[in-house]
Amino acid sequence: MVTLLGMVLINATVAAEQVVLDYPPGQPGTAFAANEVRAALTRTGHAVAEAGATWRVVFAPTEAALGEQAYRITVRDRVVTIAGGDAAGTIYGGLEVAEAIRLAGGPAGIVTTAGRPHIARRGIKFNVPLDARTPSYSDAGDSAQANIPEMWSAVFWHDFLDEMARHRYNVLTLWNLHPFPSLVKVPEFADVALDDVMRTRVRFDSTYSLMGHDMVRPAHLANLETVKRLTIDQKIDFWRSIMAYARDRGIEVYWFTWNIFTFGADGKYGITHAQDNPTTIAYFRASVREMIRTYPLLAGIGITAGERMNDRPDQFDKEKWLAAAYGEGLRDALKDQPQRQFRLIHRYHQTALQSIQDAWRGCPATVDLSYKYAVAHMYSQPAPPFAKQALAELPSGLRMWMTVRNDDIYSYRWGDPDYARAFVRALPGPDKLAGYYMGPDGYTWGREFISTEPDEPRQLVIGKQWFSFLLWGRLSYDPDLPNDRFTRILGEHFPGINAAQLARAMAEAGRIIPQVTRFYWQDIDLKWFPEACISHPTAYRGFHTVRHFVDNEPMPGAGIMSIREFVQRTLAGQPMTGQTPPQVAAALEEHAAATQSALRALGRPDDKELRLTLGDQRAMALLGEYYAKKIRAAIQLGLYDTTGIRARQQEAVEDLQGAAAAWREYAAVATAQYRPQLLTRVGYVDLNALAEKVAADIEIAQRWQPAAQ
Repeated sequence: MVTLLGMVLINATVAAEQVVLDYPPGQPGTAFAANEVRAALTRTGHAVAEAGATWRVVFAPTEAALGEQAYRITVRDRVVTIAGGDAAGTIYGGLEVAEAIRLAGGPAGIVTTAGRPHIARRGIKFNVPLDARTPSYSDAGDSAQANIPEMWSAVFWHDFLDEMARHRYNVLTLWNLHPFPSLVKVPEFADVALDDVMRTRVRFDSTYSLMGHDMVRPAHLANLETVKRLTIDQKIDFWRSIMAYARDRGIEVYWFTWNIFTFGADGKYGITHAQDNPTTIAYFRASVREMIRTYPLLAGIGITAGERMNDRPDQFDKEKWLAAAYGEGLRDALKDQPQRQFRLIHRYHQTALQSIQDAWRGCPATVDLSYKYAVAHMYSQPAPPFAKQALAELPSGLRMWMTVRNDDIYSYRWGDPDYARAFVRALPGPDKLAGYYMGPDGYTWGREFISTEPDEPRQLVIGKQWFSFLLWGRLSYDPDLPNDRFTRILGEHFPGINAAQLARAMAEAGRIIPQVTRFYWQDIDLKWFPEACISHPTAYRGFHTVRHFVDNEPMPGAGIMSIREFVQRTLAGQPMTGQTPPQVAAALEEHAAATQSALRALGRPDDKELRLTLGDQRAMALLGEYYAKKIRAAIQLGLYDTTGIRARQQEAVEDLQGAAAAWREYAAVATAQYRPQLLTRVGYVDLNALAEKVAADIEIAQRWQPAAQ
């Protein structure tokens, strides 16, 4: 584990010093790290000199004995030596030195230290809206449509990958329903390859299949606009360059697909999405072969036995189909590259372990599994129970990636290091864990397009929410990093701020949505979006009413009582087990009050980013107040339902009136910063318009007819 830097803050009046940066030419990753050191020196008022400086920072040759991604920093007589176990370790050592300089105000803050990764592979899940003709799973949403041009921008990807490296992520997984027509040329199916980048002029809405089946409709293809002119050869060159840039930042790139989708190829050469179509299997096999051959830096492919596949009793059973299409395509490609290291990541989704083992025995690539660790809600509890059985059954030698889905917080800047650290520590050990990747399905982590005060160009989501990305990445590399380090990082990012109060506000606000979600559990994304208390408007409940809260069950394994159980035990005089609903409401009120207290201490800053950051924390605090009052009302209605005591009903009405007031204030704060938007999995989100649904809870309480009567 990393020995902590133990840096002390240096008085701002410290004399400026000159520093020589010594690093070998021709190593892009080392040059990136050296430039981070250079930028830190400039930011703190020091200069980089060619010779005669008082300090020297040396990037030493790689020392393989240190281990993959590990580094050692030594300081002796004002000479700082950075040695990495590999190229990534050298980068991380350089980034650690740069941070030491920024936090301490100069090179005197650098001390001898070392680091090695706690989790070997730390990744981002990114649904990529390549083109209207080859959409991602998230394309029926505003963020995806706005980001199609960005997916073909080198500036976007360079900035994104730089941020990933700074936060110590080393895996980028790119997800698309059927990416091949936009990425490769297949000689046997030459007409499938697509030139140019297209977007449809047709507005998306909430009527699209939640399984991706109709993400391309005839009306879309009849109303295309070209957003970028690129031949397929130029597209290939583009993605090769992006993968090379990722390699130079220590980042592996993977492509994931769902199946069976044939968007962009459907109807050509007889290709269809039918599972028993031999031509489709041949097409996929050839496409996988060309994908691997075309991109020598591609680290692997991820596959899914769904969303358009069925169990069958014949040779077209879904695992046999995947093995015939992806497995044979992989085998075709690797037979000419027997030394190439390649991974096949098979999602543990709509399939079974034995079927996977039977179909993929003898695969020439490393075969890993993947599991939805917290289903769709990473912001719930730090140790979700859902993967326990799958991990217990995992054969020796087979490892699993954890898909860590964030379909909880899209808009707001989050920052609770205690939660992130506990989550990371609860992940399985290296004998079972291949790595993890986190990301949403209902939102695109490209540039943000909902700010009411947009930057130009628009901020990257990873840049806007830099602190949350930093927490997850850094703590995955080293969970021993103390909270004080993150407080000082906040203070350096926002000079002059009371960093302790800002850290307190972000941590307390960051505890609100996890507490709500583990109390009011809805497993998949289309069932629960806590920022708006909604689910998909037709496929599920739409707005979650107070009646839903009365009857709902908490997250399995969270140690929380449901309202119905609480009422039963209260009336029976039985002891309580776990956290009770009143305690949940009280915890939310405490987090909200602590957030508001810290925000008052911070005042109203002039800095735009800081002002918006505080606005996000204020919004989450008000959201916590809303849920606390709604839960209290649901408790009273549960008691009223069982006892028929009207005083309980009146208390519920009063709580819901308070909840409605909190919602109106919440909506005002949030919509001052963000425009309404269409989200892929839960529909259109307009917090002000939802005030009517919130107010309708009062009428539900007023009309409630207790079962006791």
